[in-house]
Amino acid sequence: MFSENLMNGGYSIHFNRMNQTWSFSVNNSHSTQKDVDIEFLKQEIGQRFPFYDMRIMGQNVAFYCTIDSSNIDSLFDDLRKSLSQRGYVSFLRHEHGEHIIYVTKKPFRKEKSIWINVLLLIATIITTMITGSLLHIGVSDLQSLDYAWSVLYPENLFFGTIYFSLPLLSILFIHEMGHYFTSKKHGIHTSLPFFIPIPPILPGFNIGTFGALISSHDPMPNKKALFDVGISGPLAGFIVAIPVTIIGLITSDFVSVDAIIPGETILRSSLLFDFLSSIFVTIPDGYFLSLNPIAFAGWIGLLITSINLLPAGQLDGGHIFRAMLGDKQKYAGWIAVFIMIFTGWIFFAFIIILLLGMNHPPPLNDEGTLDLKRKILFFVAVAILILCFICDPISMVPN
Repeated sequence: MFSENLMNGGYSIHFNRMNQTWSFSVNNSHSTQKDVDIEFLKQEIGQRFPFYDMRIMGQNVAFYCTIDSSNIDSLFDDLRKSLSQRGYVSFLRHEHGEHIIYVTKKPFRKEKSIWINVLLLIATIITTMITGSLLHIGVSDLQSLDYAWSVLYPENLFFGTIYFSLPLLSILFIHEMGHYFTSKKHGIHTSLPFFIPIPPILPGFNIGTFGALISSHDPMPNKKALFDVGISGPLAGFIVAIPVTIIGLITSDFVSVDAIIPGETILRSSLLFDFLSSIFVTIPDGYFLSLNPIAFAGWIGLLITSINLLPAGQLDGGHIFRAMLGDKQKYAGWIAVFIMIFTGWIFFAFIIILLLGMNHPPPLNDEGTLDLKRKILFFVAVAILILCFICDPISMVPN
């Protein structure tokens, strides 16, 4: 998942929705830089966007400009990079029929130590190895072990790593690296992935991690960058999850329906998982497919891809839908949340509402539209969301 932290680390940049227009206010209480260089700003902005009015508000400056929409993206991106080198952030907005470029000083932001990323990665490797060891033994949680120390036997840890931890973390890592390198391509300062470990202590279902995220230290420059960063992770992870799933399906075993134990966990399938199963596996009558750890990792990877593509808040889908639909993205987000509430995802729906939020902040340049290639990729992302989504993904065999 990609998190765009416009309000993190002292940025405190607020856009307040009032009367269907954006008002600009900035809190620079943490800024340690000198006063704004007005002459420098006038020169840099004036040579790209002729302005007919300028208003100074402390360390914030608003330029009322004449904009040529034919090359607005390239000119503003050039301006953004030039101002960023001197410690400024610029925003382009269209208000009351006028184009306004707002400029403010970048606040000071203390970088987090890379050791945080390393330690979280090591912890996640350990928790997914232990989860894989449990799956190799044939149980789902630590409480189900007859002998607790058996989870640490070298053989169980080895096969748990090869058959579960490695394929699962490969999907998550490639997903996050898709975001990371796309951000670098667009000149966006971005953190390395923060993996989220969780020990396998939940009854009946564990995967050893809550996934991973990377944090943007810069606001998104424009709609194209917002779209590219948002879609790159899910596409990259999806490409890895497909072969992992296929290998897992081919190597999984068949189990007689009579061998099903009451209380055992059942994983429901997505449309894509069912399609892949129908191509690569022929299940005999009276049997069902018992997913091995590799197939389970693929199942998780496809499901995580779908969840990340939901069009809400700071999820990858929120970035994609905001770039495509603009301010109307919030309506798609609310539709997705209502669907989740009635399809077994009520807990996650409330997490989105309470923690991630429904609205997505606009990029620095909120003008223009996406090109045909990105519009096609938008519908590809929607198709992946639908094909990989699972209603009520986990259930128990009734007594």
